[in-house]
Amino acid sequence: MIPIFDNPTKSQWASLLARPSFDASDLLPKVQSIIKDVKENGDQAVLKYTQNFDQVTLKTIALNAALKLTAEEALSSSLKAAIQLAKGNIEKFHQPQFQKMERIETMPGVWCWRKSVGIETVGIYIPGGTAPLFSTVLMLGVPAKIAGCSNIILCTPPNNNNGEIHPAIIYAASLVGVTHIYTIGGVQAIAAMAYGTETIPKVDKIFGPGNQFVTAAKQLVQQTGVAIDMPAGPSEVCVWADDSANPVFVASDLLSQAEHGADSQVLLVASNELIVKNVQLELEKQLAQLPRKELALKALQNSKAIILNNVNDALALINKYAPEHLIMSIENAEIIAEKIINAGSVFIGNYSPESVGDYASGTNHTLPTNGFANAYSGVSVDSFVKKITFQQLTERGLSNIGQSVIEMAKAEQLDAHGNAVLVRLNDIASKI
Repeated sequence: MIPIFDNPTKSQWASLLARPSFDASDLLPKVQSIIKDVKENGDQAVLKYTQNFDQVTLKTIALNAALKLTAEEALSSSLKAAIQLAKGNIEKFHQPQFQKMERIETMPGVWCWRKSVGIETVGIYIPGGTAPLFSTVLMLGVPAKIAGCSNIILCTPPNNNNGEIHPAIIYAASLVGVTHIYTIGGVQAIAAMAYGTETIPKVDKIFGPGNQFVTAAKQLVQQTGVAIDMPAGPSEVCVWADDSANPVFVASDLLSQAEHGADSQVLLVASNELIVKNVQLELEKQLAQLPRKELALKALQNSKAIILNNVNDALALINKYAPEHLIMSIENAEIIAEKIINAGSVFIGNYSPESVGDYASGTNHTLPTNGFANAYSGVSVDSFVKKITFQQLTERGLSNIGQSVIEMAKAEQLDAHGNAVLVRLNDIASKI
């Protein structure tokens, strides 16, 4: 079911680790055209594209207030309890990330400090598509609230049932303090948040996953000065398994990622061929029971099983791949995990499925994909703040540091810089 590659040479790694490619040459002009239309025509363009792409005729872009009141009643008590538990764990993990201001005296009379300030208005995009991702509302809304963002704008596509959205999205948004909800999706939602319309306020930074059109839209608006969370692509998981792994668990982890969509990718790195064969048998059994079987099957076609007998080779290959999610079902996983340097989020041991990170353990599931984990981090409270530095010098402080600044400015031939210090030093000297 998954193509197997037995102990490939290092020269083969690059081609084996390549993500599924997508030709965006036809996509980008379409996305640019929609963005331009929304930028110029606001709500009118947004409503037009919602009709064209979602087959929904909206009377208003903003969520009907009545739906906010009925959302909680529409959910089971068990689901509400689960959402509340997840929110609590996400808060516990993210709250300590907000750094308190600390004044540092770098030398006598020279004080420096840094202050974290929440980005005033942020936009969070929640995909609708094949699944209502209300968990992403928690993952983005909780750190935004902790960071102190004043306005949290949420956009999510409507379903074709009178333009409604899933009540769990509304409930989660209310729980985390989202200030505005708009029932629009796709490129038109990204453009509306980037530039503002008559109804939707312009945001300072856009967060959230999406399909190839949404991803392209985020990258295009970033070029015009609108900040985004990170480059993102289809979801992915790498499972590292040896003889200590349970094939049932490994297969379930691979399928939990494959069911996201046909463009998802799963990678199995195994220490021997028997592991792969046992996992393949389990994949067939579990796949037969999945409602999203067809999507998972297509994703598995983009996936690979790589056999590497040497632990150090496996470690090097995984760090080169830089997976969004890495599950370590191996002996001494906790110790070896210290050597992982490129990954979005790591799950250690047989009883740490990636699903818990997606929903409720507390870590954030908005993570870098497509190899960007070699340079990018997942979303955190830091993603929602600006950090402003301050400095304050006393007369003594400027006297202590001034001559060094003058010397450096002179060497760079920036005399006015040096003079800004010199005139103050002369003033201090005149008071003695």
